[in-house]
Amino acid sequence: MNQPTALVVDDEPDICELLELTLLRMGVDCYTASSITAAKAVLLQHPDIDLCLTDMKLPDGNGIDLVQHIQNRYPSIPSAVITAHGNMESAVMALKAGAFDFVSKPVDLTMLRTLVTTALKLSPKQKNEKPEAALTLLGESRPICDTRTIIAKLARSQAPVHISGESGTGKELAARMIHEQGARADKFFIAVNCGAIPEALMESEFFGHIKGSFTGASSKKEGLFQAADGGTLFLDEVADLPLNMQVKLLRAIQEKAVRPIGAQQEIKIDVRILSATHKDLAQLVKEGKFRQDLFYRINVIELHIPALRERAEDIPLLTNHILKQLASEAGEAIPTLDKEACDALSRYHFPGNVRELENILERAMTLCEENHIRRENLQLEPCVTSSPTAQADSTSMSTVATDETKALDPLLGDIEKERIMKALEESRYNKTAAAKRLGISFGALRYRMKKLGL
Repeated sequence: MNQPTALVVDDEPDICELLELTLLRMGVDCYTASSITAAKAVLLQHPDIDLCLTDMKLPDGNGIDLVQHIQNRYPSIPSAVITAHGNMESAVMALKAGAFDFVSKPVDLTMLRTLVTTALKLSPKQKNEKPEAALTLLGESRPICDTRTIIAKLARSQAPVHISGESGTGKELAARMIHEQGARADKFFIAVNCGAIPEALMESEFFGHIKGSFTGASSKKEGLFQAADGGTLFLDEVADLPLNMQVKLLRAIQEKAVRPIGAQQEIKIDVRILSATHKDLAQLVKEGKFRQDLFYRINVIELHIPALRERAEDIPLLTNHILKQLASEAGEAIPTLDKEACDALSRYHFPGNVRELENILERAMTLCEENHIRRENLQLEPCVTSSPTAQADSTSMSTVATDETKALDPLLGDIEKERIMKALEESRYNKTAAAKRLGISFGALRYRMKKLGL
């Protein structure tokens, strides 16, 4: 009864038969149709099919029209399109319309089987076999609820997604959610910061190399694309890629294949590409600093993560969650905040977003007395607070605030070290007594000393 079923739509009998035979050998029952009209009739009779595979050119319309019809009427059915070889424009249009994925003619049967296997994991029949996703963007505000809804939809596709948003908003978390809620959840999620790889090593890091391919290549090395095969590759700070690497990355994405340094043959890879940056990619394209064709390829769908100041009502919930985590790591009771501290956090502009909130609360836990956080422990004075005037000039003031916060960090670290050292000296280096003097637990003192390198 749980035998998967697919709808194959193609007006060429030979191709239709090839696809049907391939699916039948995979244990997938097939319905076939030679036009959009016939396909719609099959869908009416069998609305619970698990996959639709359609050609792009059909006698009574375009395969994208069928994809949109399925998206509107049968959103739980993943659809894939067969495009002409090298026609990336049609493939991107199909993905934007809601297609799960695409294959190019002549159809590579290995890639087709991979696509079908991945798509079938989204079937409601497989729902009970898939573990619940653990990661989430916390908050109950409308912007973050809408973001979670979009992420759930994006997880049902293989389309490349570009995640935009300010630093500290949770772009990597959003990428991990897309992976975890999707059909690739049982495979690897590989995250790489493109700005952290030396330019001379980039090609080797991304594509790998064979032994002896260059000086120092003493053994074969697998690249990031191969490591993520079957799963997801997350390119963080993709705007930092140099132009020559952008060309090679574009080819790997389009051809779904990589060639390790020194190798003669390309290796087929099945990777979903997610990317992110806090920079304006469209502006970088205009300035000639980012290739337009790569931008077009990775930005099939854009997901914007809202800044924390755009969802200020979530600050209390996030604060409680972060304090629970910090207290658990430090092995102490959850600290309390007085009303003035809560009000100050609610008014604060947060140029560093959720990451900055985490840093502020971690410092406050160290500076507070008797596990009670007061406004002065938050150290918010040097930074900008939200107001109509402040928001009107948010960009410039955010930059100033971020610089001031960075400048303040070493100072706060020195203050913290000084207080801990003083307490240790006064208690003759008895850590239990020193913790009592500081108003924190012994576990919290050990945690802070380790973090500060004491």
